Amino acid sequence: MRRSIVAIATALAVLSVAGCSSGDSPSPQPTDGAPAPAGQTSSASPAPQPKPIAMSVTPADKAAGVAPGDPITVTAADGKLTQVSVTNQDGKAVSGTLSPDGLKWESSEPLGYSKSYTVNAAGTGTDGKPSTITSSFTTVKPGKQIGLSMIPQDGQTVGVGQPLAFYFSGNVADKAAAEKALRITAEPATEGAFHWFRDNEVHWRPKEYWKSGTKITVNAAIYGKALGPGVFGKEDRKAAITIGNKVVAVADGATKQMTVSVNDQVVKTIPISLGKPKHETPNGIYTVMSEQQNYTMDSGTYGVPADSPGGYRTKVEVASRLSNSGIFYHSAPWSLKQQGNSNVSHGCINMSTENARWMQEIGNKGDIFEVRNSGGKPLQAWDGLSDWQLSWDEYKKGGKK
Repeated sequence: MRRSIVAIATALAVLSVAGCSSGDSPSPQPTDGAPAPAGQTSSASPAPQPKPIAMSVTPADKAAGVAPGDPITVTAADGKLTQVSVTNQDGKAVSGTLSPDGLKWESSEPLGYSKSYTVNAAGTGTDGKPSTITSSFTTVKPGKQIGLSMIPQDGQTVGVGQPLAFYFSGNVADKAAAEKALRITAEPATEGAFHWFRDNEVHWRPKEYWKSGTKITVNAAIYGKALGPGVFGKEDRKAAITIGNKVVAVADGATKQMTVSVNDQVVKTIPISLGKPKHETPNGIYTVMSEQQNYTMDSGTYGVPADSPGGYRTKVEVASRLSNSGIFYHSAPWSLKQQGNSNVSHGCINMSTENARWMQEIGNKGDIFEVRNSGGKPLQAWDGLSDWQLSWDEYKKGGKK
């Protein structure tokens, strides 16, 4: 009987030990170096295998007709670049920069037209073995080169309404390429867009008036860039521009008064005279284009000869252009009695010499002039720098394509 009791106790002990491996207690973990139990995977990743370096060059070997404004790049995978040299057909080296991680080299100067270049690069793979690559290519012979001028120019301080205007010496077929080449940065950052008024004229303006004090950098990097079939940029242009005070003048044809504000504070009200019947000043938002002294107002500039009925050729002491169609604000001592009372000009904004001179003293090109209640037709956005005549949605559409 005693033996039976001992046997039963032993059997129970065995069952109890076996129950520890069911869900209540953790399974024993394998020791270091031991294989994982069946159904489990090890978390350790396999060590990467050493590989030979893979290098590539852009433009590709034997490429022809390469745009000289596009950069040369050499890239590496599974290793690092150790040396890159680029020389032209005359043995002149092309400068460039290797990235700190050794994975990319890029040229830092433009190439020449109708020239051949050779790229020699060396690198070492993760397998520790060195390798080299050589590539040669030729740049395009342009059918036509077009230049560029722009407003405003380097070093100028301008008003808050100033668009950035770019004028090409020939038509641009590839407008997207041109926009990409026109690099505009502002501090503080400013939202803006391009708008094409003609095939050779594109402007860039902010969504809203510039903030006073904004610093603008323009890098018009068109040299060597393809701007259409056989058409390439001739020369880069650069400009650093500063936005001055916010000067806004509102000329009211109903009251014959012009209210001038500086940085959103009204500082002066000026009596004026706008365009008389059949010469009504167009209503709209103008941007001051230029400032002159001792300027000759000539009706012939908008198609009316000075010696014809209604023509004139008059010298004024102070004049600032507001449109290409001949709208100015200017000194008009002959209409002092009408200023503030009636509209008698040929379309310009007449004011006294003292007031016109004061306007130029406090302002800049790029200031805003708004004409209201003149009885005239709306100002056209393409007339001068009248970009603010377009809504932001219209402007963003980009204009002529």
